[in-house]
Parts: sequence; C-alpha cells; structure tokens
Amino acid sequence: MSQPEVSRVKSPLVPLATLIGREVRNEKVEKPFVKYGQAALAKKGEDYFLIKPDCQRIPGNPSTTFSVFAIFDGHNGISAAVFAKEHLLANVLSAIPQGISRELWLQALPRALVAGFVKTDIEFQQKGETSGTTVTFVVIDGWTVTVASVGDSRCILDTQGGLVSLLTVDHRLEENVEERERVTASGGEVGRLNIFGGNEVGPLRCWPGGLCLSRSIGDTDVGEFIVPIPHVKQVKLSDAGGRLIIASDGVWDALSSDMAAKSCRGLPAELAARLVVKEALRSRGLKDDTTCLVVDIIPSENPVLPLTPMKKKNVLSSLLFGKKYQNSTRKAANKLSAIGVVEELFEEGSAVLAERLGKDFHLNASSGLFRCAVCQVDQPPTDGLSVKSGPFFSPASKPWEGPFLCTNCRKKKDAMEGKRPSRTAVVI
Repeated sequence: MSQPEVSRVKSPLVPLATLIGREVRNEKVEKPFVKYGQAALAKKGEDYFLIKPDCQRIPGNPSTTFSVFAIFDGHNGISAAVFAKEHLLANVLSAIPQGISRELWLQALPRALVAGFVKTDIEFQQKGETSGTTVTFVVIDGWTVTVASVGDSRCILDTQGGLVSLLTVDHRLEENVEERERVTASGGEVGRLNIFGGNEVGPLRCWPGGLCLSRSIGDTDVGEFIVPIPHVKQVKLSDAGGRLIIASDGVWDALSSDMAAKSCRGLPAELAARLVVKEALRSRGLKDDTTCLVVDIIPSENPVLPLTPMKKKNVLSSLLFGKKYQNSTRKAANKLSAIGVVEELFEEGSAVLAERLGKDFHLNASSGLFRCAVCQVDQPPTDGLSVKSGPFFSPASKPWEGPFLCTNCRKKKDAMEGKRPSRTAVVI
C-alpha cells in the first residue's frame, strides 16, 4: 500500500486536550436536566436494571456526559440478565470509533448498539448457561434519545400535550407476524403448547425451547433464530423535554402505554415510578416481576416537568419496525414533528445483520489487519469474511462488500439466518 493510501485510511491520534477544546468550541449543546426514579416488585427475582447518569464520551470532560438506563427481564434463571447488565454497555461503547465529534458519535450509536447486543450474546453463549433476557437499553445525550430493545420490555415517551409514543417494538410471537415468518424461514417452528387430547393452549411459542419471544440475549437451549439483534430508534426532543417510562412486561401486561403515562403525569420521577408499579399491581396483581424506571428530560431553566392535560384521541400509534412499516407511521411522526415535540432521526428493526452493520469496514493500515464489526478483534483478511459475502466468497476473487466479520462472528451471522444447524441444547 502506497504512503498516500495509508494516510487516507489511518486516522491520526488526537490529543485529549484538542478533543476537549473541540467539544467546547464547536459543539454548543444545551444540556437538559435528567431526573429519574425506580420502583420494583419481585415475583421471581429475575428483573435487573441499570442506571448510569454519569457516562462520558471523552473521559474527564463533564461536557460530554450522557446517561444510560436499561431494564433486563430474565427468564429461565438470572444469569443472562446479570451478564448483560455487566457487559452490554462496554460492548456497545467499544464499537464506536474514538475521537469523533458528538454528532458523529450519535450517528454511530445505532450500529454500535447492534454490534454490542450481538457480541454480548456470543460471549454469554460461551458460558454454556441456558437462561435468557429481554433488554431495553436507553442512551440519553442532550435532547437525543436512542433506544435499543429485544423482547417485550418497553420504553414509551410522554411529551408535552399528552402525546404518548412507543419507542420499542414487542418481539412476541403472538402479536408480531413478521417475526413469526422470520423464525419459521430460519428453521424454527411456531405453535402453541399441546396438552393431553391434542388441545393447544397458551401463547404462540418457538420450538424447540418453547420461548414466547423471537429476540433475546441468551437462551442457549433455543435455536439461533432467536436473535439478539435489536430494534433501534433514535429521536430528538424539543426543548420542552419529555418523560420516558421504561418497564418490564410486568407493567405492560397490566397497563397500556397511555394508562401508564396518564397514571403518573405531573409527579416527580421517583414517585411516578412507584405509582406506575402500584397501578400495574392494582390492575393485575403480582403475577410477574414488575420493574419501572421513569426518566424526565427537563429544560435546564425549568427543573420541573410541568403537568400537561391529556387530549382525547391524541395518542401516537405504536411505532412498528422495519422499512416495510415506515410509511404506515409517517403521518403520526409528521404530526409530532409539526408541533415541535420530537424529531425522528433513525429507526430500523431488521433482524438481518448485514442490513444493520452498514457498508464500510475498518482497516489498520500499519498492520494490514481488519477489525471485526461485531467483536472488535483485529484479524488478517484470510481469517474472516465480509458480512455480505456468500458461502464461497473469496477476498481475492471478488470485491469486498460490507464490514469484516471474524470467523466466530460469521458463524453466528449464518446461524441466525438459518444457514447452518442451530446450536445444540446445553444439558445441565
């Protein structure tokens, strides 16, 4: 490789002082207050949550602070929920290039969330345990909110004027037709539980394993068609702010999004979280772990989120995922944007990894190594393949397409797409 080519590929190291100065001079971000509250009632003890309001894009620079809130609803044990709580954030951040501006950081975040979820799932598989977990993972940087989710925990946004929007998609086989089609196309079977006499009962499940969800982290005893690839949505609030309600299905099985928002309007976040859990308990009883985080994003000059009256029939329809559904929600999204409530920046829910990792790839010009887009490990090209390459792809015979995947991550991609037998169930 000639010297000019090397210069184009290899990014020079930027001193920390320069990065901090760039943030201060060039990126004028009016930071809102972020206030939060948490409440939970345990039935099985498999819900976990993460609250980190003091993360920094540039270590040591408070002006680059962002917040992370997440709920992990475990099933078949707690191992997957605990593992995801401890490792997911670091895996996401490792997939974001260092030394980039806030704007580019936010643009890179949706892809990094996909890589982080998949990497966490691969790492957990290596433990040989069979539990699984849903994840609803929220990153707040200024007025920009990015939500990634697998499973049926949920995050809603309550904005001024009583508008409630759903920032996640429920990956339940019972309700999600597209996910049922994807699972069966990848080699899974979808059906209800058969009992004596041939009668079918309960919700639709995926077999083998009997899981009601089509996406999760973990679930080593179920086929690879249960994928960890999250639905990701990124929005920018107006300077009026808003309230996020993040909760496990113990809340959403009892309350609609509108009911949950309405039950706690005008109250401080900590009290609001308690009331949402109390309302869910009053409505349905304690039939499952019930966990709720309430996060208020508040203008710095007005540290209290004002009470807003609820308008009749003024609720944003649940936002479905994928390109096929964008047109059906365009009118509702435009309605929000028109009144200055929220701007939709990004939304994608495809379960195809090649569609989620983009087209570029990272090459270390000095060593000639490619970096895996998922696990971030540097390897020579002969030890991996393009994410878009076919089974007989040869880097020497065809042009490179899409980001590089190491051998292990390539196997994971193929398994999720039904291109090789699912992993063998782990017997304990």
